[in-house]
Amino acid sequence: MLFDFVKIGAQGDGGTLFLPKQASTLAANQDALFYFIYYLCLFFFVLIVGLMIVFVVKGRHKGDGSPVKTSAVKGNHTLEVVWSVIPGILMVVIFGWGFKDWVKTVVTPANAIDVRVTGLKWAWSFDYVASGVNSNRLVVPQGQPVRLTMSSKDVIHSFYVPAFRVKRDVLPGRYTVMWFEATELGEFSVLCTEYCGTSHSGMLSTVKVVPQEEYEQWLADGGDLGGAGVPPAELGAKLYEAKGCNACHSLDGSAKIGPSFKGLYERNGEFVDGKSYVADDTYIRQSILEPQAHIVKGYQPVMPSYQGQLNDKQIAAIIDYIKTLK
Repeated sequence: MLFDFVKIGAQGDGGTLFLPKQASTLAANQDALFYFIYYLCLFFFVLIVGLMIVFVVKGRHKGDGSPVKTSAVKGNHTLEVVWSVIPGILMVVIFGWGFKDWVKTVVTPANAIDVRVTGLKWAWSFDYVASGVNSNRLVVPQGQPVRLTMSSKDVIHSFYVPAFRVKRDVLPGRYTVMWFEATELGEFSVLCTEYCGTSHSGMLSTVKVVPQEEYEQWLADGGDLGGAGVPPAELGAKLYEAKGCNACHSLDGSAKIGPSFKGLYERNGEFVDGKSYVADDTYIRQSILEPQAHIVKGYQPVMPSYQGQLNDKQIAAIIDYIKTLK
C-alpha cells in the first residue's frame, strides 16, 4: 500500500511524500497512526544501529598483537525487563489506536447515501439506489456519508480511493461494504488494486465531490448518462464509456481483446466452431447478454455478461451507436 501512496503522489495541494491529500473524515486519524509507527521505527532504528556502532568502535581490537580479553557476561534483569515491557506497551498502544479507527471504518452512519458498486473486467459501475441513476464515475456531495455495497461480475477486484484512505476487496458472489465522507471538493482517483487480468491497469475511475445542490441537480438530470431526451445513439456512446466497453472494443478498427465496433454492424464472421454469423441486432443483443453462447474465431471467451445491468432501451441504444460506426 505504501508503494501505491508514493505512486499516486501528492494528489492536489496538501499531499506528502508518502500520502496523498486528505479528503475524507477517515484520513486524518489513519495518517496520524501511520506517522506514529513510522517515526517510532525510525527512532529505534537510529538508537539500535547507533549503539551497535558505538560498541563496535569501543570494543574493536587494537591490532598490537595482544590477546583480546573480554569480561564475563552475567546478564542484566533490569535491562531485559525494560526492552520487553516498553515494546509491549507500544504494541498495545498501536493495537488500541488501530482497532478504534478500524471500528469507525466498518460502522456506517445512519444518514449515508446508498450506492451499489459493480466491478467487472475492466470497469466500475455505480448505481444510486434511491434514484435509479447509473454512472461510470462516483459523484457524491461534500460532507455527507456514502455507503458503497460492492460486488463483482467476474473475478476479485479491489476498490481503492487513496485520498479517502478507503480500500476493500470486491468479490464475485458476495457483497462487501465500506463508507466514507468526503471533506474536499474536486476529483479523486479510483483504482483497482487486485490484479484482475490484462487490462487491470486501465480499470480506473474517479470520485467527483460536489456541493449538495450540484449533486441533487446531477441526480435530477439523470446523472452522466443524461435524461430521457437523449437520442439513442448518443446514449449508446455514453454507455460505451460507462459500462467499460472501451476496455475491450476499439472504435478505430484496431485489434483489442474483443472485436472492434467500427464496421461491426452486419459484418460477416465465423465462430470457433466453424459456423458463420451476421452481426445484426439479434447477434449483438445476444453477445451483450450471453457472451459465452458463441465465441468469435480469434478471440478468447472472456467477456462478462451484462444481464441485469442493461435494460432493453440501453441495449437498443448501444446497437444504434454501433450502427453509426461505419
